[in-house]
Amino acid sequence: MEIILIQDVANLGYKNDIVKVKDGYGRNYLIPNKMAIIANESNKKILAENLKQQAKKIAQALADAQALAEKLAAVTLEVKVKANEDGKIFGTVTTAEIAQALEAMGLNIDKKIISIEPVKELGEAIAVAKLHREVKAEIKLNVVAE
Repeated sequence: MEIILIQDVANLGYKNDIVKVKDGYGRNYLIPNKMAIIANESNKKILAENLKQQAKKIAQALADAQALAEKLAAVTLEVKVKANEDGKIFGTVTTAEIAQALEAMGLNIDKKIISIEPVKELGEAIAVAKLHREVKAEIKLNVVAE
């Protein structure tokens, strides 16, 4: 079954993408939850017209994402966590903590677009923010003890 995504769906695609999914997934989950519509000829024509009209907005969003990625590349965040004497962290550094630290610097980034490998020790780490479908930014972290 071919569907047109109305919003971004993790591990499937982005808004306005035409993707093939299994019939049950499309009919029982995506369409009832207003995440997708069936990709028939009329819906494809409407999508093509909408994309043509939104081309300028999409280019502006890409430019904004690239500018934000450049700002993030120049930033090193200092994240304070509880740790023992050996440098082992109690818990881990979360995406919410990273988002709060970025917000304190004046950069509003949703915690849902940030991903990080589990951090278990003090030192340096890298988180990745997926700002746009074509733009990913690395965020350098310096994990220190409180």
